[in-house]
Amino acid sequence: MDKLVETYCDVDDFCELFIEQWQRTLLENGELKRRRDSKLSPAEVMTIIIHFHQSHYRDFKNYYLHYVSRQLKAHFPELLSYTRFLGISSSVVVPLCSYLTSKLGKPTGIQFVDSTKIEVCHIMRAKRNQVFAGVATHGKGTMGWSFGFKLHLIINHLGEIVSLKLTKGNVDDRQPVPEMADSLFGKLYGDKGYISKALSGELLDKGVELITTVRKNMKKKFMSLWDRAILKKRFIIETVNDQLKNISYIEHSRHRSIHGFMLNLLGGLIAYCLKNEKPSLDLTAQEFELLNNHSLMLA
Repeated sequence: MDKLVETYCDVDDFCELFIEQWQRTLLENGELKRRRDSKLSPAEVMTIIIHFHQSHYRDFKNYYLHYVSRQLKAHFPELLSYTRFLGISSSVVVPLCSYLTSKLGKPTGIQFVDSTKIEVCHIMRAKRNQVFAGVATHGKGTMGWSFGFKLHLIINHLGEIVSLKLTKGNVDDRQPVPEMADSLFGKLYGDKGYISKALSGELLDKGVELITTVRKNMKKKFMSLWDRAILKKRFIIETVNDQLKNISYIEHSRHRSIHGFMLNLLGGLIAYCLKNEKPSLDLTAQEFELLNNHSLMLA
């Protein structure tokens, strides 16, 4: 319950600054034709969506009907019916995106990059899926074929998400990296899927050194003991992906709309960002200082 109150207070503070300015912009651009106030505030709707991913529930309908409606009525006195809540939830997609951006971590000089598939249905049902027809695509990864999207992540050594991008499932892992790395400095560690001279050169121009392992058919290249040691700790970003899927629950195959998919994804990502304990590398102050000195020389 403490987590619910803490989340609501933070979301409400954000909404006080964001919602009015956002709606004013929509009115000026002629995009907001009609304004109908809901009994639930945007902050309350956002809090419920985020808190679902902080709970042990794995089905939003059961969470709303059996937990929110029964045990949280005192916290949400103007609670709507489940159907009505779903009807207004799409109105907070943009505020959730902005709130997620405000919760991203900062670059530390040690960053890891990876992607993970976000399936929207089983590959055998892809042709019959109408919700994501023309939007989701087939993609092939180390675990085989899938139908859906790819979530590209860059995290720092503290386990905080620094940058992210959602693409179609058939997009090359290397394609979104330059845009995602705009605010980075220091080193970016990736697996063999990120090997590219063009990408390395583009990142180096931004002051970022891309460090990857080599394929078996490639010549061995010089790599410092430090970089070898950090590369062996790439499991940190795989652990983050695992927590996003199995704890924050960003992936499931029962979406009835694209809005529902986005709300589920955003809620799960925010729930992870709000976690107090994240997977991290235990670096000493001396090790971190040595890295920063090297990063400054690189810049």
